[in-house]
Amino acid sequence: MKFTFTKILLVIFLFSMNNSNAQTYTFPDESEPHEGTWLAWPHSFEYGNAYRNENDATWVAMTNALQANEKVHIIAYNTTERTRITNLLTAASVPLTNVNFIIKTTNDVWMRDTGAVFVRNSAGVLVMQDWGFNGWGGDYSFDKDNTVPTAMGTATGLTPLNLNSILTIEGGSWELDGAGTFLATKSAITAQTNPTTPTGIKALRNVGKTQAQVEAILTQYIGATKFIWLDGWFSQDDITDAHIDGFAKFAPGNKLVTMSQADLLYWGAPQSDIDKLYAASNVNNVVYTKVIIPLTANNVQPTSGAALTYKGSYANYYVANNRVLVPNYNDPNDAVANAIIAGLYPGRTVVGIDCRNLYKSGGMVHCVTQQQPTTTLGTVNHTLENSIDLGIYPNPTNGNASIRFSLTETKSIKVEIYNIIGTKVIDIKESNYNFGESTIPLNLNSLSNGIYICKITSEGKQIASQKLVISK
Repeated sequence: MKFTFTKILLVIFLFSMNNSNAQTYTFPDESEPHEGTWLAWPHSFEYGNAYRNENDATWVAMTNALQANEKVHIIAYNTTERTRITNLLTAASVPLTNVNFIIKTTNDVWMRDTGAVFVRNSAGVLVMQDWGFNGWGGDYSFDKDNTVPTAMGTATGLTPLNLNSILTIEGGSWELDGAGTFLATKSAITAQTNPTTPTGIKALRNVGKTQAQVEAILTQYIGATKFIWLDGWFSQDDITDAHIDGFAKFAPGNKLVTMSQADLLYWGAPQSDIDKLYAASNVNNVVYTKVIIPLTANNVQPTSGAALTYKGSYANYYVANNRVLVPNYNDPNDAVANAIIAGLYPGRTVVGIDCRNLYKSGGMVHCVTQQQPTTTLGTVNHTLENSIDLGIYPNPTNGNASIRFSLTETKSIKVEIYNIIGTKVIDIKESNYNFGESTIPLNLNSLSNGIYICKITSEGKQIASQKLVISK
């Protein structure tokens, strides 16, 4: 009987691993709790020392704003750069407790587009996805950036799901409202006509793929169920071909943050796209409440050199744990935009991040950040305000596994494992664990094949549980 049970478990497990159609995924909303945020620090190896040095202050500010409430995973080009960055942070009195360094060569800093995307599978397990990337249609070198998800996988212990052959798509090109509605421009994802730019004819992202095919892929892999496609546009000033995160963002309470019609026209949007954006509705066909934020009052002036010939956007903000990082430009409208965005996220502090120099390269805060959600697995008791997120790896296991959990505050944690009839079979002594993610190794070799329940308690109260399958 034990042999038969083991065989059945193995067949089911292997089938689910090899049949991608059997698995679906959902993309956690950006405002959900983060384990951390990923940043790729500017360096001098692609664009020179001036580029690196003038952007350092922006990355120091982002790291400082983030580190108090989540981990900051910094990709440094090499060990010399890691030392340089550490010195910069130390000089700025930024605590390093929650700062983690990963050594990886990169072309550039755009983690929203080049980094892995974190989703959950149908069992709630956190999964890392590696989508195709071709340098925004071949505009820039991307050989080093294309392997960033692999490095993220090595650092986290998660094997990226390789979707490179499935779809080429950048994280800044789409928005999801947390309930299934997807918003994007066709120009950045599905365009089938090669646009001509001053640098030549751009490559397509997804040659030969129909919109229906793209939608089917996105339904399976990020949980999109309703699609709002703007036509988008091509511009010599925008290598992304109208990424949505430059001018629109979903916010809590069925809200859509965007610009006035005049500012959208200035941004490059055709009137037909503006009409469609303003009429956008959720999966229940309830029209989103528009929240209008301004552009900068003036053309953006970097800290050195001539002023740019265009204004800056505030829509490219980033929602972190207890913080909202908003691009600022030393402009009169900084305070206006910060106040509007603060009103959308009660309980979070708005932190203005000086993006003047970064904006010279065409990006803002959201473009250079990538969130890693907490590792919520199985059933989590939310009565304690999500104080813990629990996961077991691997699961099923052949005898050796580890428990990973993330805390929003220091807690006393005890681990208990019960068999299917409710008998306690493992009892791990209660210990204190600090804010952030922790790991407890499990030796389960003494247990027979079967289904078990792992329970986490704190001060005598159960706060999380997870099903555990042992199959040797």
